This record gives sequence, C-alpha cells and structure tokens, in this order.
Amino acid sequence: MSCVLTTVCAGYEARFAEFSFEPGFAAAVDQHAAEIRDRLGARSAGLEPAAPDREALADYALGFVDALTEIDWREPVAYDYAVCRLTALTYLVRRHRLVAPRRGTS
Repeated sequence: MSCVLTTVCAGYEARFAEFSFEPGFAAAVDQHAAEIRDRLGARSAGLEPAAPDREALADYALGFVDALTEIDWREPVAYDYAVCRLTALTYLVRRHRLVAPRRGTS
C-alpha cells in the first residue's frame, strides 16, 4: 500500500522547490497537511504534530488519486487544490519518514 505514497512522492517532491518563491503555495500546502492530519486523526498534545498512520495515509492517497483519475484531472503548470493536496501528502511522507526516499534525494 505504501507504493502509492512512493508514487505520489516521486511526482510531487520537486514542488518543494517552489516554496521559496511561492509563499502562497507553501501556506496552502501547510493548510492541506494540517487538514489531512486532522482527517486521519493524527493529533498531538504537544507543539509538534503527530505523524499520520502510514497505512491510513496510503489509503487516503489512493482514494484521492483514484478520484483524480475518474475526473481525468491533469496537473497544471501552476497549482490548484489537487496539486496542494498531493504536495501536502508528499510533505507528510517525507517529514515523518513514512517511506524511504528515492535514491539521490534527501
């Protein structure tokens, strides 16, 4: 099931580079990550957000990607709701080390 997470990360990890010159995009991704954590019940009493459950995140990602496939969504050059959501999924995976990074990435 983590295969979908690896696939999403491979497609959206490069979007992290846009954070430095697109602060609105960075803020939107942060909000999407918080919403995903809430949706999956990854709450923490401390200041540091809890890691989402890997399997629950993979199930969520699979459902989201399937929905995009059903509507024949195509990634825009800029960003939209789906790009923000997929980038947020990637952020959560990388932030919490839920799958191993691809070779040549950190």
